[in-house]
Amino acid sequence: MSDPRVEKLADLLVNYSTAVKPGDKVVINGSCLAEPLIKQLYAKVLRAGGYPLLMMSLPGIDEIFYRNASDDQLRFIHEPSKITTETYDVSITVMCSDNTRAMNHVDPEKMVKRSQAQHDLFVNFLERMAVGKVRWVGVLYPTNAYAQDAEMSLHDYEDFVYRACMPDINDPIGYWKRFSQKQAKIVEWLKGKEKVHVTGPETDLTLSIAGRTFINCDGRENMPDGEVFTGPVEESVNGQVYFSYPAIYNAREVTGVRLWFENGKVVKASADKNEDFLLQTLDTDEGGRFVGEFAIGTNEGITQFTREILFDEKIGGSFHMALGAGFPETGSHNESAIHWDMICDLRQGGEIRVDDQLLYKDGKFVIDF
Repeated sequence: MSDPRVEKLADLLVNYSTAVKPGDKVVINGSCLAEPLIKQLYAKVLRAGGYPLLMMSLPGIDEIFYRNASDDQLRFIHEPSKITTETYDVSITVMCSDNTRAMNHVDPEKMVKRSQAQHDLFVNFLERMAVGKVRWVGVLYPTNAYAQDAEMSLHDYEDFVYRACMPDINDPIGYWKRFSQKQAKIVEWLKGKEKVHVTGPETDLTLSIAGRTFINCDGRENMPDGEVFTGPVEESVNGQVYFSYPAIYNAREVTGVRLWFENGKVVKASADKNEDFLLQTLDTDEGGRFVGEFAIGTNEGITQFTREILFDEKIGGSFHMALGAGFPETGSHNESAIHWDMICDLRQGGEIRVDDQLLYKDGKFVIDF
């Protein structure tokens, strides 16, 4: 029996998140494991007047690629990938995995080479986003693999995913419009501010947001959503931070990450598990040791860590930073082939002060928005 929530989610993604219009060229990326959602997306795009193109993958393909690809093959970018990235109006990516640990024993150096090869495409995509030439959204289709990572049954995980995306199942689009209006007040308050000071367990961090723009993440680029973020001034980050949740990148889990910054750059890094992977990834390129994003999670419906960044970075009561590429629309100039989000829970004794004014304490805004 089909799940009626799948059609509702597809409608939200096509008619709110990406607002597909007649004539839009739309690329849908995903795995055959997400067939029910992808079929609904395809139908919704057609009904909206768009031209959908499916770019599908199979379970295990990434592992096969990294285990067998030569250096030349790692660096090769196919023309269809260039065309969709550089010219299509809308991109919808459906994340779906039957084994989130499949890449654990892949050589990190191969992943670095692949990221370096995709750098120009990634930068082009960010630049097109910044000027409104491409609309995109990422979403997750629930599978047993994700449910196991989250320590849930598949039934419970499906409920978690659909509830996070559609808190008001009877009016999903109306809910996100109301959420957007509330969060716009936070962004407005942050406008023109200059200095951020974050404190928490093993964390004492300062950074400048002078001249930078905060973005209202309201379901138009991620689903679910719930954060406000900016790109800090590149050389301004100083101090230390401890990320209380595991940091996951390219399906590799790094736990107990601690970073020390001087004038924007990570000058020391350690981890309790997979430290070598952390260090190799930071050295992908010059921008990999600088911060491209600073964000506050605002989705109070997401309260637990699930080992999936699409949800975890939105946890209400947390903040996260991304090492690597920044988003040009924030004013960030940091370029890198990586963008690695790392999350810190502030619900147990954390604070965020902005221009010496208390904004956030123990995971809650203290200013009434």
